[in-house]
Amino acid sequence: MTDQSIGTPEQLRDPNYTPPLYKAIPLGIQHVLAMFVSNVTPAIIVAGAAGFGFGSGSPDFPELLYLIQMAMLFAGVATLLQTITIGPVGAALPIVQGTSFAFIPIAIPLVAGKGVDGLAALFTGVLIGGLFHAFIGTFVKKIRFALPPLVTGLVVTMIGLALVKVGIEYAAGGVPAKASGSETYGSLQSWSIALVVIIVTLGMKFFTRGMLAVSAVLIGILVGYVYSILIGKLPIESIVGSWNGSAAFALPQPFKYGFELSFAAIIGFCLMAFVSAVETVGDVSGITKGGAGREATDKEIVGATYADGIGTAVAGIFGSLPNTSFSQNVGLIAMTGVMSRHVVTCGAIFLIICGLVPKVGGVIRTVPIEVLGGGVIVMFGMVVAAGMSMLSDVAWNARNMVIFAISISLGLGFQLEAMNLAPGSANALQHLPDTLRILAASGILPAAAIAIVLNLVLPTPLSDEATEEMSGGLSGHKVPGRN
Repeated sequence: MTDQSIGTPEQLRDPNYTPPLYKAIPLGIQHVLAMFVSNVTPAIIVAGAAGFGFGSGSPDFPELLYLIQMAMLFAGVATLLQTITIGPVGAALPIVQGTSFAFIPIAIPLVAGKGVDGLAALFTGVLIGGLFHAFIGTFVKKIRFALPPLVTGLVVTMIGLALVKVGIEYAAGGVPAKASGSETYGSLQSWSIALVVIIVTLGMKFFTRGMLAVSAVLIGILVGYVYSILIGKLPIESIVGSWNGSAAFALPQPFKYGFELSFAAIIGFCLMAFVSAVETVGDVSGITKGGAGREATDKEIVGATYADGIGTAVAGIFGSLPNTSFSQNVGLIAMTGVMSRHVVTCGAIFLIICGLVPKVGGVIRTVPIEVLGGGVIVMFGMVVAAGMSMLSDVAWNARNMVIFAISISLGLGFQLEAMNLAPGSANALQHLPDTLRILAASGILPAAAIAIVLNLVLPTPLSDEATEEMSGGLSGHKVPGRN
């Protein structure tokens, strides 16, 4: 509900309006709380895939603290690019930037089991992919035709499907416990922690309003954190030790993990930049429509895409994953009715302060993996639901059904083949060059590429008879050769 005491209706719809600071700062922090967990989770997932995440016992585990720190810092920097702007870079709108889930399925095959050694190629790919993303801004309006809801909905759904397994593994006790065959993996204690998080999250989301509902996942994780302490899963001593062992202030280090050109990383991040750019266009449109009651201008769309790319490139230099606009904050603007970009600027400054104080990350890394599992089960499930919501806008005629069927069959098939591969066993992708094998294993890129190409080349409309023949008459018509 809009708080009229913040300003007049005309002021609240104006991105350039500055509310009183004592109200702007809490509103800005509210934006940060709404995206905080989602922002640091990708770094935790990538560290886990590389082999130095939660419960790994790796000597490189402290590096996770740096990745968390960078996720916060450069989400804040990228957000400032959107709100304050530098020349044509930035939309001058209340756009909150954060680490993107979309790139995780590309990142995991790049770093899987390589430890810190896999990060050089990863972050070099982020840097180059970010520069390419910024270049997309020069023609972003012209490529939207190639990415209709059929394609974007398929991609978002595939991203969610690629990640749901991670949520279950985390809730059961973590990948290291699973790999070692630990008896604690999947224990009732582990699942009880995850279920507490899920139940509290659902309760806050559906039985409260305002800030409590917006921060449901964060509150669920906090309650799960306290529950872990109460049942002895998380000793107080480990929290104190992590806090005392973390610095009070630290600056980011450029190219901390080196510079390494990997064609798989570069191609993967550049291709996914198209999807991220279209997502940002949608978020910009949602902000102007929901907050100001108007369509986004070309200048705002181009500026937002530039900021997306430049923010990602800078993040890659210092060891952070790609940034993109956060859709949950679009809904928050529609809910509060406050369109001021300076409110979000306050939130960005708060994020930067958190990113410069490693003690914040030191506390985050003490969160039990089961607690995070409960949170990401909800978040990743919502990614799948968001993709299905986008697909609901598709006209499910014969042509679109064929495109979707072939794209998801091959994309999900490649993804599952890569996930379930046992050491030493044959792989359906084993004869592909390394670069193509890594890209195909993500499942998302082949699905997106197939969907885009088929959408552009298949005639419209495809005859209904063709689909009936492919589906074996499942639409209710007789199958040839049967009575």
